[in-house]
Formats: sequence, C-alpha cells, structure tokens
Amino acid sequence: MWSRSAHAAVGRRLLRWVAVAAAAALTAGCFQPLYGEHAAGPGAVAPNVRDAFATVEVDQIAAPNGTPEARIAVELRNNVIFELTGGGGSGTTSYRLGIKMRLSKTAMIIDIQTGRTEAEIVGIDVVYTLTEVGTKKVVVNSQTFARVSSDVPGLQQRFAHQRAQRDAEDRAAKVIAEQIRSRLASYFVAGT
Repeated sequence: MWSRSAHAAVGRRLLRWVAVAAAAALTAGCFQPLYGEHAAGPGAVAPNVRDAFATVEVDQIAAPNGTPEARIAVELRNNVIFELTGGGGSGTTSYRLGIKMRLSKTAMIIDIQTGRTEAEIVGIDVVYTLTEVGTKKVVVNSQTFARVSSDVPGLQQRFAHQRAQRDAEDRAAKVIAEQIRSRLASYFVAGT
C-alpha cells in the first residue's frame, strides 16, 4: 500500500521533471549554431559567418627568407585562408588580418647516456589583429599558441627526423589556424 507521503514524493518528482522540461523548451530558441545561416553581428550586412570570413584578407606573415620560419609562416597563412574561405575565393575586402609569429623548439626527452634528443616539442606563438579596412579600427587583438610533440628517431635516420619536425610544425600551424577562425567567428557573431 502506498502512503500519503509516497504519493506526495512521486508528485514532487513529477513536478520537478515537468519544470525542467518547461525550462528546456523555453531556452531552446536561445541557441543558434555558430556557422549556421544567420546574421553576423548586430546590424551587420553579411548574411552569415561564412560570408563575413570571405571579406577577411590575410596579410603575409613576416619571416626571414630561406629559414624554417618562412616555410611555417606560409603554411600558417595558407591554413588560415583555408579555414576562413574553405578554398573558395574571397569577397570584397572589409577586414585585414595581421599575424606575427614566433617559433620555438624544446627538447622534451634526452637520452642521458648519448645526450641525444629523443622527443621534442614544436611551439608556435601568434599575435594577431583584425582591422576594419574602411576605418582602420582594430576590432580584434588577440594571441594564441600551439605546442605539438614529435619523436626523434635514431641518428642514422636524419630524413625521418626532419619529416617528423615538419609534420609537427604543420600540425601546430593547423591548430593555430583553427583557433584564429574560432575567435574571428565569435567576433562576427557577437561583435566582441
């Protein structure tokens, strides 16, 4: 037999579930997909974030010619352009993205008997600014970084070591490009 308090407990539990479902239904309309088809920012003319990305021109990244930094700068710029346009052409330039990059390599594991590096970390630190072309006003000023590890094979495998370093640098550049894209998307959606 059920007591009066058992009926009351079931009723309270049911009431809580109804309240949670009602709150979820009321807030369901508040969420919008970041890359969906909606206006980009308050009063913006671009119909969505993808179109806003197409108006961004990515400047060349300064690096000394003939150095590993120059190759990484080109890789990073290409990744950012691809993240913003998806390989499609860009539209009328409304924004200019300036990027400054710094590369670092750190030995993570060293064999104490031979003194040879067995694993290392490639790091890229980036400071970037998004500037409106018409007003020359900086609308986004931010920084990001990426750290990627790579193994260093034996002494006889120099090509494998160079390839592992290059792959780590490319992965770090891709991570940086994705982070820049996410930050710019939040600016185009929220205006901050």
